Amino acid sequence: MQENLLQFIWQFRYFNARDLSTTDGEQLIILHSGILNKNQGPDFINGKIKINNTILAGNIELHVKSSDWLLHNHSNDKNYNNIILHVVWEHDKEIPGTNFPTLELQPLVASSMLYTYETLMNNNFFIPCEKYLPVLNHLQWLVWKDHLLAERLERKSQEVRELLTFNNQDWSETFWQLLAKNFGAKVNTDIFFDLAKSLPLIILAKNKHQLSTLEALLFGQCGLLQEHQHNDYARALQKEYEYLRIKYNLQAVTYKPKFLRMRPQNFPTVRLAQLAALIYNSNHLFSKILETSNYNGFKEMFESKAGNYWDTHYTLNDMPHEANPKHIGQPTIDIILINTVIPVLFAYGEINQSEMYKEKAMRLLSEIKAENNAIIRSWRSFGVACQSAFDSQALLELKNNYCDKKMCLNCSVGHTVLKQKQ
Repeated sequence: MQENLLQFIWQFRYFNARDLSTTDGEQLIILHSGILNKNQGPDFINGKIKINNTILAGNIELHVKSSDWLLHNHSNDKNYNNIILHVVWEHDKEIPGTNFPTLELQPLVASSMLYTYETLMNNNFFIPCEKYLPVLNHLQWLVWKDHLLAERLERKSQEVRELLTFNNQDWSETFWQLLAKNFGAKVNTDIFFDLAKSLPLIILAKNKHQLSTLEALLFGQCGLLQEHQHNDYARALQKEYEYLRIKYNLQAVTYKPKFLRMRPQNFPTVRLAQLAALIYNSNHLFSKILETSNYNGFKEMFESKAGNYWDTHYTLNDMPHEANPKHIGQPTIDIILINTVIPVLFAYGEINQSEMYKEKAMRLLSEIKAENNAIIRSWRSFGVACQSAFDSQALLELKNNYCDKKMCLNCSVGHTVLKQKQ
């Protein structure tokens, strides 16, 4: 028995509460289990019980064994002066010098629930409760997904806040850095993020009149123009960057983007060229983010095509291939909206106490198609609906921060599974 499971059983009364008696044989009625205390002190506060004909109000402490009271030295801690009930899994010892009653839970809990919990904790399934899914009905899933999504956006909002502090509360600079970061996809996230931090918006704004100049800045800062270049276009970028590097006293990022095990259309060179095109074709991007109200508007904002050189190239030194314009496609736009635009909108709404922006962020997620990855495909195979990014983001949060950490006691799904087995 673990103490968090014991707290769970007590909090939701997953035990036989009829005809209760204390270890001293006194009649016990639980009028209020108390409120789970997440701070220092007793496990549950503001509880209420009835012992024989006497009603007691106060705090309730839980332990796996009665002797844990002594082990934790609670008798010398004033936070435990108002204990009205000691709830234990196993009553192994009388506690001298105390006057509160003790309730032993072990005989009162269904073995089937304990077996199910043990199964959830010890299996190696992709999702611990997958054989029980979908478990929740449509409305229950909707409520739980809404909670999960709020948690995810709150966490991402905190990341925006920290970056905003780093940028002296400059929203445009913060948005630029997050945008560049997510253009790098998973493999090159860090270098694209460092690139953006090494290249302030003011420098990009001064040089956005020429696409090749923006490319020179982005490629140069990523260290892609340091080696010998084999074609005229690359050599021109190299020459342009050398001039700009000296002019603005730029320091390139110390490591280069990765190309291994990537499809050519996802090469970092293509991504950088698309990012340069987006900067070239847009003005006051962050302000437009705040003003745009629907998915189609955001989609139009991010639709750009890399420069003409990239119609027939994937890198700066490859041989020309058949014409294939490098547009920022809808899947990439959706990822940018999910990972950059929506967290920034949500954070902006929180910081400025404006529900409008938070609601817009949530609504936008509902308008975007669900992501298609291994985790989402698994949820679907277990019968859990996933229609939009609202669903997929919530299910990613559930998998990464509940299922993988075996947080079944804090999960609506795990809660329901265990409740059915009591």
